[in-house]
Amino acid sequence: MIQPTAFVNTFERCLMQLSSFAGDATTFDGGLLVLGRYADEAPSAAELAVDAALGGALSKAAARLLFKGKPRQTVALDTLGQLPCERVMLQGLGDRADFAPALQRDFAALGARDAKAMRLDEIGVVLPDGADATEIALGAALGGWAYTTLITDDPERPRFAVKGARVIASGDLSAAIARAEILAEAVILSRQLTTEPPNVCTPERLAEVARALGEQPNVTVTVLDKAAIWDKGMGGLIAVSRGSRRDPRFIHVSYAPPGADPEQAIALVGKGITFDSGGLCIKTAQGQTEMHMDMGGASAVLGAMHAIVRLQPKQAVHCIVAACENMPDGDAYKPSEVLTMYSGRTVEILNTDAEGRLVLADAIHYATELKPRLIIDLATLTGAALVALGPYYTALYSDTDGIADEVLAAGKAVDERLWRMPLDPKLAKTLDSGRADGTNLGIRWGGSITAAQFLQQFKGDCGWCHLDIAGPAMADKVDGYINAGGTGFGVMTLVALAGA
Repeated sequence: MIQPTAFVNTFERCLMQLSSFAGDATTFDGGLLVLGRYADEAPSAAELAVDAALGGALSKAAARLLFKGKPRQTVALDTLGQLPCERVMLQGLGDRADFAPALQRDFAALGARDAKAMRLDEIGVVLPDGADATEIALGAALGGWAYTTLITDDPERPRFAVKGARVIASGDLSAAIARAEILAEAVILSRQLTTEPPNVCTPERLAEVARALGEQPNVTVTVLDKAAIWDKGMGGLIAVSRGSRRDPRFIHVSYAPPGADPEQAIALVGKGITFDSGGLCIKTAQGQTEMHMDMGGASAVLGAMHAIVRLQPKQAVHCIVAACENMPDGDAYKPSEVLTMYSGRTVEILNTDAEGRLVLADAIHYATELKPRLIIDLATLTGAALVALGPYYTALYSDTDGIADEVLAAGKAVDERLWRMPLDPKLAKTLDSGRADGTNLGIRWGGSITAAQFLQQFKGDCGWCHLDIAGPAMADKVDGYINAGGTGFGVMTLVALAGA
């Protein structure tokens, strides 16, 4: 049996070493040298110097392949000893005005993947004019990562990972590189947790990750076990966890720097369903295959806190996770039960597969007791969000325009896609119950909206924003800096929102 504690820090072994290189591109002595060219622009000085050193081979190959600098267009060739590096890759950057942070990460990530495919242990990325060194280094680290912890080596072809990435530019890049390392660790932690199988990533595993944050300054960590959760009267978390042999955990990480105003704090709340069978309203076998990722909200807030507590922003931040499994059992909660939530509100259960909103409701009410200025919850909550917006956008809900604008701006700054959705009073009425304060399920249509409106009932007087990350939390294929599996979506938005 795989013991989850054995993998708490394995993500650290998946990180490549990030650094800078202040020399001329032609003197880079690593495995792969990566150059970029904007669409319909002349080659950079670095490209011209490299081409000259190769006797014009790069420009000839680019002409033969009709290279125009379009996004992800590539030309690659071995240097055959004419340069200290072993291989050169020229990539299209697209239009200069469109070279946003995500495309900058993609640029470096594609280089890292080429190096991995060619079994070259280091890459050097020439910083394109106008690009951010942090984004370039971050993209290299994220592109080079893959979840391989549980894969045994093939003697015929042992596993290979790119060990280092250097950003090639003049000037001091130490601050940019240091920030990239912190962000990379945070996103990769989130990716790893979301990708891990459910016998590895358990509620206690999430608690262990949270406890590790307590080693940082200005941080306190509280973990409630099953008995404490029952004593608190967290009826949603209690009910959903009843059918599992694994005990639930309720996690609160508090970052409070000296002088921070507690009333200006933000609370990051994550859904931590480490496996969702659907409960007694059981999912199909196919529907359960990815339900290890139903804690994507929890992994995002824990990943974000990993960065926040190291970057030490001036505002206080809380991280709250309600973690459990949703399993069928003789003691599992049932359709038609009426639960008394932590807030005191009663909820009639219409479907046990609408469980995430129940644990989130208790976590959101707990957050209201801290009196933050903003509660933002993240959850892989509904398939309806995926149907509405596809796999690349997150559905954003808020009843306050200013808060919605603030979160949208944070997402735009880091190039994570958010789309504001409506809160419809008529749909809210479909959550009414004849024998409780409300139900846990609205009508079939607008399921992402009614799920958000259910959560809205528990926010109290606090500012609130809900992010349904069901679409972008997981990817089924490699795409730029995104790997197959958990994506770590939301981590960078939350770090930006915290002012870190």
